[in-house]
Amino acid sequence: MSEPLKQPQPLKPSKPSKPSKPRYSLGEQLQHEWRLILVATQFLTRLPVPQFSHYNPQWLHQSSRHFPAVGLLVGLLCASVFWLASILFTPLIAAVMSTVFGIKLTGAFHEDGLADSCDGLGGGLTRERTLEIMKDSRLGTYGVLGLVSALLLKVSLLAAMPLSVAIVALIIGHTASRLFCISLLTLLPYGGEIEHAKAKPMAQQLTPLQGLYSSGWLILAIMLVTLIFPKTMQQIGLGQWSLTLVSALVATDYMRRLLRRRLDGYTGDGLGATQQLSEIAIYVGLAASIPFI
Repeated sequence: MSEPLKQPQPLKPSKPSKPSKPRYSLGEQLQHEWRLILVATQFLTRLPVPQFSHYNPQWLHQSSRHFPAVGLLVGLLCASVFWLASILFTPLIAAVMSTVFGIKLTGAFHEDGLADSCDGLGGGLTRERTLEIMKDSRLGTYGVLGLVSALLLKVSLLAAMPLSVAIVALIIGHTASRLFCISLLTLLPYGGEIEHAKAKPMAQQLTPLQGLYSSGWLILAIMLVTLIFPKTMQQIGLGQWSLTLVSALVATDYMRRLLRRRLDGYTGDGLGATQQLSEIAIYVGLAASIPFI
């Protein structure tokens, strides 16, 4: 007697497998990071960079971890202009020339964010109205006052420092301020309207690990200025560096709280304003340390 035929069991639908991330060799990873540095340089400055073949929009988001590297480059160039100008002119003129050079080098990228943030946060009563004002290309009273005040503070503080301290301040200030700026990418969600974002890949949060990775550029900047100006770094002292760090953290946390309360997160203009305020805060801390030198 033959056995009854067994009915075939229905096949269970298989779960879609997650696409595996491509694994890079060390050489390929270094090449990719260099590409991201170039993308960050192209995004934040007017410096010419090589053309990219098969550009991936996600590179812009990934490149944000190298924004402090661009800050280090901008700081070195601005410090060089300050040093050269101080040979021929007074410290005040050197500070003005260095600041103007930095604006030209970056295309007033962060200054524009500061002005728009002042207009929006100063004149908008609701989140929707604030974002609408920020998108307006026209400059209002709050924007003019905020921008002029920031420029006056930068020039005055740099001119008040000894030459070596001012050079250290420019290098550390430009590097650290961009690190504090992108820290908001790890602490806040995107608060604007993604469909209207000028750089949509930037409307994504960074992981804490990516933020920690970025701090390596600040460590490199500190090592560099310590190598070039060892006596100046020793004379400034731990107390004055602590004051500088606290000032920058207070400025950054102020922007974090403000953006969280008014916009429910960061925007590109808010990041630019954070960079400007933290840079000024660093100059305030180092300028205040001069009586102790």
